[in-house]
Amino acid sequence: MKDFMLLLLFCHVASPGKHSLKLFTTTSSGVKNFPDYVGVALVDEVQWGYYDSIINTVEAKQDWSQKMFEDDPQHLEWCTQRCLLNQYYYKPHIDILKQQLNQTEGVHIFQRMNSCEWDDETGEVNGFIQFGYDGEDFIVLDLKTLTWIALKPQAVITKHKWDRDRAHNERWNYFLTQQCPELVKRYLDLGKSSLLRTELPSVSLLQKTSSSPVSCHATGFYPTRAMMFWRKDGEELHEDVEHGELLPNHDGSFQMSVDLNLSSVSPEDWRRYECVFYLSGAKNDIVTKLDKKVIRTNWEFPAGPVIGGVVGLLLLLAVCITGVFIWRRRDNASDSSSSDPSSVKDAALN
Repeated sequence: MKDFMLLLLFCHVASPGKHSLKLFTTTSSGVKNFPDYVGVALVDEVQWGYYDSIINTVEAKQDWSQKMFEDDPQHLEWCTQRCLLNQYYYKPHIDILKQQLNQTEGVHIFQRMNSCEWDDETGEVNGFIQFGYDGEDFIVLDLKTLTWIALKPQAVITKHKWDRDRAHNERWNYFLTQQCPELVKRYLDLGKSSLLRTELPSVSLLQKTSSSPVSCHATGFYPTRAMMFWRKDGEELHEDVEHGELLPNHDGSFQMSVDLNLSSVSPEDWRRYECVFYLSGAKNDIVTKLDKKVIRTNWEFPAGPVIGGVVGLLLLLAVCITGVFIWRRRDNASDSSSSDPSSVKDAALN
């Protein structure tokens, strides 16, 4: 469907030591043969739960989350109820926005992304919640002032309305800064055999043509708490460097790359450059010297990694059905819940 490009995403490289719980919801109108409400939950970029308005229950997407639901059916019920409440709470929002914007027909998407991040080294906690409409940023909560920031002129009416509901904003703050981090810790403990494992990547230098940038490509690593950069004479480079996206592989590992433009670098200076890959939990960095002899050119690049990358992209689309998110990618990320489980406004897994 041309008007309903299911593009992704909010995936980004988490900082070393930091763990996140991300909760996404998408409410849609005018989309045929597609659930009008979808919710997905990820821990450290790994999807563990899924819900939509057709199945009307939360499905576990990992062995550890399946076991969690089997051992604690009340948590499954709690998550499902949060989704059901949000499903009915957010459905009228599209109609309200269509009215405000004088829209009558067509496909319309109302999205929410909220997450929290917990640093297991410092104990620092950060929270984030934002809404999007029809693929654009719409409104975001400022947790410091507990007021909403309109990201589009059309969101000003919504901002004033939501600012007046102080109790609701307080509940958001409580969930994002207290409940959500506790959920992160719980899920990490339950899924530690997979979520806290460490897998080192294979690193290659790739180049399409002799005049193209040299790409340092790492694949097969886990977790996502990784960094990759070029350095010259031991100093990290920021100019003539372009960082690629973090992408999943079909086996649950990840891949990433960083390109270096060498157009102004003389051949004799190549030896001064090296690519560095850092992975949280690994004993040593992986350092790859810039050497023309080890660069794999486009026509020499075997089909395996290419196919793996394509499969990874398809998996990413499935995981981020989630990727029903046609929002712009953001660098920050961080649901709502309430001490009162019956509150329609307070949801945890959406």
